[in-house]
Amino acid sequence: MYSQTRNLKIISEINVVPYIDVMLVLLIIFMVSSSSLFFKGVDVDLPNMAAESASALLKEKDVNFLVIEINQKGQLGLSVNNKKLQQNFSIESIILRVKKELLIQPSSIVVIGGDVLTPYSKIIILLEALRYAGISKVGLLTDIKE
Repeated sequence: MYSQTRNLKIISEINVVPYIDVMLVLLIIFMVSSSSLFFKGVDVDLPNMAAESASALLKEKDVNFLVIEINQKGQLGLSVNNKKLQQNFSIESIILRVKKELLIQPSSIVVIGGDVLTPYSKIIILLEALRYAGISKVGLLTDIKE
C-alpha cells in the first residue's frame, strides 16, 4: 500500500465567505434604515368633505362666508356672503374686518382666494398674518367642479 500522507501540505487560509455574507446583511440593514431616516413626511390634516356635504353647506342660510381675495399685484379685497366690499385693503384692515365679522357671527367660514398668477409667497404671508392675529381656521378657495 502506498501512503499519500507524505505529500499533503497544511493549507493556512482564512475562509472569507462568511464575512462577505455578514457584510452584505449589514449593507442591506443600513440601506433600509437610512432611507427611512432621510425621507420623513409632514403630517397634514386634509379636509374630508364630500361633494354633497359641501353643496349642503353652501345652501345653508345662516353660514357666513368671508372670502379674502388677493391678486397678482398683492392687492387685497374682501367679500362677505358674495357682497364685495372695498378693494385695496391693507393686511391690517383685512384682519380687523375679519375679526369684527367673526365676533358678529363666530360660525363664519374664512377662505382665501388667489389669482392664478398670484405668487404663493403672498398667500403664505396673508395666512401667517391671519394666524398671528388668532384666526387659525382659514381655507383656500379652489374651483368648484360640478
